[in-house]
Amino acid sequence: MNPKVLEVNKNIQSYKEEIVNHPLYKKLNSVEDIAVLMEHHVYAVWDFMSLLKALQSLLTCTSSPWKPVGDTKIRRLINSIVLEEESDVDEAGNPASHYEMYLDAMKQCKANTTPIENFVEGVTAENIPAVSEGIDTFLNTTFDVIKSGKAHKIASAFTFGREDLIPDMFTAIVDQYNTNNKLDKFVFYLKRHIELDGGEHGPLALELISNLCGDDEQKWQEVEETAIACLVARKKLWDVVLKELS
Repeated sequence: MNPKVLEVNKNIQSYKEEIVNHPLYKKLNSVEDIAVLMEHHVYAVWDFMSLLKALQSLLTCTSSPWKPVGDTKIRRLINSIVLEEESDVDEAGNPASHYEMYLDAMKQCKANTTPIENFVEGVTAENIPAVSEGIDTFLNTTFDVIKSGKAHKIASAFTFGREDLIPDMFTAIVDQYNTNNKLDKFVFYLKRHIELDGGEHGPLALELISNLCGDDEQKWQEVEETAIACLVARKKLWDVVLKELS
């Protein structure tokens, strides 16, 4: 692994541990508690897709007429991740984005999907609708990175601050409360994410950052600063959920 990636990982470890060891997980004592978590977490699932599409827009050609934009290796890295994030296969074998899989999981356990569906319907490049203070702060952190237009910073938010932070403990808790199969779809989503992040997307994303930064020390510094900002934002989002459950 690139020594600079190892250095960034070392420097952000304490921030990651605050999320992996967050007291929120011990407050998940029912399907209803997990539904509350999902009603907040779904915004992180959605803006994860927005980070990915921002990278694709910057690093590949997404308009007609087509032109061979960017580095061929980076192009393949991005498009291979997009393939499974935007058009994976759900537990029934049907094509779906991970966001749509998450919505289905919310509906199965009777979580309220109306706020996120209204949000996505109303969102534009110029307007991110307000939701609540905690969620707005989280989304603003993400979209500040996207609006920077810097591919290495967006890749950092995508790689270091996102769904690979869902610990195995989280999956075990959800599985424990999967009574009457109310959480089947969520269990599938979590296990699928862990499978992809550990086996494919994680290494690809780290390779992407290495290719984008090269030997540019300023870029590596911005990668680390972005990662920390996103991790802090995720912890604050978990704090909001914890407060609601308490």
